Amino acid sequence: MAEQERKEPYKPNDHLANERTYLAWVRTGIGIMAFGFVVVKFSIFVKQIELALQTKANAHSHGYSAIIGIILVSMGALSIFFAFLQYKRTNKQLKTYTYTPSTISVSMLTAVILLISMLLIAYLLQSV
Repeated sequence: MAEQERKEPYKPNDHLANERTYLAWVRTGIGIMAFGFVVVKFSIFVKQIELALQTKANAHSHGYSAIIGIILVSMGALSIFFAFLQYKRTNKQLKTYTYTPSTISVSMLTAVILLISMLLIAYLLQSV
């Protein structure tokens, strides 16, 4: 039966589904990067307000906002890069009829985002 499956022509729907998945990961990466950018810019905005008012803001900030924002932007860029690698790998497998699903990239990205989320929650609870 596996021999019969290999004689089927390459289906455009498979390629289009792979492309939609890739674009969804790109949108996710851009969203993560945008959030990180906002976090960094807000940190800079608070510093500018402090300088303009010549006072120390009463927020109990530890200065981690810029670091968290940079990490988020980096994570967004890495997710786009790994999405591209996954797209190319899946495309090659689809063309050679050797496709095997892999969930390692999804699992790793989920674990990293959960870790960053927990760190953000801890940071926010510390600031309150």
